[in-house]
Amino acid sequence: MHNNYGDLAALGIEKGKPFEPDVRIKRILEEAARVGNAQMRVVPKKGDDADVMVGEERIGGLTVDDEDDDRSYNLEIKIAMRERNLKALEAYLQHNLGNENIRVQARPKKNDSAEVYLGEEYIGVLFFDDKEKGSCFFEMAILGLDLEEAQSGG
Repeated sequence: MHNNYGDLAALGIEKGKPFEPDVRIKRILEEAARVGNAQMRVVPKKGDDADVMVGEERIGGLTVDDEDDDRSYNLEIKIAMRERNLKALEAYLQHNLGNENIRVQARPKKNDSAEVYLGEEYIGVLFFDDKEKGSCFFEMAILGLDLEEAQSGG
């Protein structure tokens, strides 16, 4: 039931005892907090919308769609680049989404967008913004069913 208690004891955290970290443990915990804050997180707003943050920077939004009683979500991230460069966009998404298996691939017969994959699985699309040269929007649909399967371990 409490599988991580051994890990906590290694940091000096034990039930019923005061937490008195030494310099090494303080350094480890401070680095963990820094890394954790730099990761992407979702911050709820009013209603069903949320901001998507990396550190203190808002990089996009998450909206809810309850159409036909099938809950789904749309993740949109605006990416400002100097020029349209698929490798640079791929590196940006890998870094900000925390996964080196993300690939950006040109779409056949289309020059206004590119496809985004996680390994071999299609996960979203990049739409290039004609108004702001080099900028684009990453959009990914997230189905409620997918979240239920992930939570149940399926």
